[in-house]
Amino acid sequence: MDAKRYAAGQDRLGEQEMVVLAEPGTGRRVRIARHGAALLDFEVGAAGSVRDLADGYRDADEVTSRAGSRFAIMAPFAGRIADARYTFDGQAQDLLPGVTGAARAMRHGFVRNVDFDLAALAADDDRAQATLTTRAIRPQPGYPHAIDLAVTFTLDGGGLTLEACMRNVGDSAAPCFFGWHPYFHVADGEVDDWQLQIPAQTLIRTGADLIALAGAEAYMALDDAPALDFRESRRIGDSIIDQGYTDLDADADGRIRTRLRDPASGFAIAIWQERGVMHAFTADTVSRDARRAVALEPMECMADAFNRPECAAAIRLEPGAERRFRCGVEIEP
Repeated sequence: MDAKRYAAGQDRLGEQEMVVLAEPGTGRRVRIARHGAALLDFEVGAAGSVRDLADGYRDADEVTSRAGSRFAIMAPFAGRIADARYTFDGQAQDLLPGVTGAARAMRHGFVRNVDFDLAALAADDDRAQATLTTRAIRPQPGYPHAIDLAVTFTLDGGGLTLEACMRNVGDSAAPCFFGWHPYFHVADGEVDDWQLQIPAQTLIRTGADLIALAGAEAYMALDDAPALDFRESRRIGDSIIDQGYTDLDADADGRIRTRLRDPASGFAIAIWQERGVMHAFTADTVSRDARRAVALEPMECMADAFNRPECAAAIRLEPGAERRFRCGVEIEP
């Protein structure tokens, strides 16, 4: 019998278990650690060689330490929650009771340190696919809710797709939303000469704590913020970016594409999503290889959405209901 075009299997990186999806005939391969469901690499054939466009964790120790939250799955919230406090349905919640001062930092959800279960793994001539699941989002201080999370990774002719499904298995409405924290590089060296395009009309303004300003002050038209305006593809240069962008424009097929390109080689990728916000970060403050990758983070809602009245409907999930969010990566010709 002829071999299938795609392959799916399991492997290890030290003590860390991985899922491997591949298209052997083209050299495309992704590896995903079960710990945190973190993508480790995304290899593609380019100009007669294999290029890894993902700047993920390099070894088992990095997978465990999670420095930089590389390719983190962020749920039931993405980004930061101001002072680790919020109010939902009239109930004040404290995610870090008894903690004071600078230690009151709460970001990127509850599943970065979770070993996901492998619920499905399959490959045929059309795709390779893996579904990773967890029931770790359960009642805890400041979050009296229960969410089942499933993330399906699909490698096919269109690139890599993530589909996240959050299901409220508790008995009351819950606040939740999904985000992904990938880092990409399109060439060696620092990001300055790469070109970035973010199809947004509005910048999310934050304070020094990276929490959005109150009310309407959080939103600035990009016409008024030229230094951070990437509506037209342009060189990153010396821009230091750690910003959320909203009011995103979709292409004709309904996908919103943020593009990163190396003009020297022409190699380019598009990070797509169907709704939400895009958070861009030039990795200036990461502990390893600062400014040698760009984090382009598709998120259902903006950071600190639990505290934003304008996000109340988007984050609310009723008992028994589920919500899906799709995003992914395309290699552009």
